Amino acid sequence: MRKLRIAVFASGSGSNFQAISDAVHNGTLDADLQLLVCDRPQAQVVQRAKQADVPVFAFLPKTYSGREAYESEILTLLNEKEIDLIVLAGYMRILTPVLVEPFYGRMINIHPSLLPAFPGVRGIAQALEYGVKMTGVTVHYVDGGLDSGPIIAQRAVEVQEDDTEDSLAERIHAVEHELLPLAIGWIAAGRVKLDGRRVTVSS
Repeated sequence: MRKLRIAVFASGSGSNFQAISDAVHNGTLDADLQLLVCDRPQAQVVQRAKQADVPVFAFLPKTYSGREAYESEILTLLNEKEIDLIVLAGYMRILTPVLVEPFYGRMINIHPSLLPAFPGVRGIAQALEYGVKMTGVTVHYVDGGLDSGPIIAQRAVEVQEDDTEDSLAERIHAVEHELLPLAIGWIAAGRVKLDGRRVTVSS
């Protein structure tokens, strides 16, 4: 059996990309990191991918006629590379059915809250503003809605009395860097089963 072939989509610094890449290289994640897709060619994640010898597809959305146009080009590339799993790791663009439909059940996202609480952007800031005592990290399948897909894994992070957005983000990101490679590993090992909204992980 060949290893699970992964494409990571990211828009920013790429710390979650780095966590996946490190897990692959140190052998704790038995998968094949095949591609980085990035909508900001100057983003730090592009440099991380190049340093890790991971091929990069970086594009400028404004040079296309619309989201469907660049997603069609990405879909062709994903099929050429026989990608098994898309991992959205800080990818700041809403996806259309062009990508979501052919990859449903094969596309996951990481979000910095305990969904369904605080979906969308500013999940960490939303938690602080609301005054919750506990927030966390969610890995979920992508279904075309706003952080609404079936949940694979969650891990809680306590909100401390003196937390700022930066201090809480630092602890949440540390959990993301552990949980995302772990969840990918479960998928690579065939341990994750999706049945409607219910996700089970076998031991």
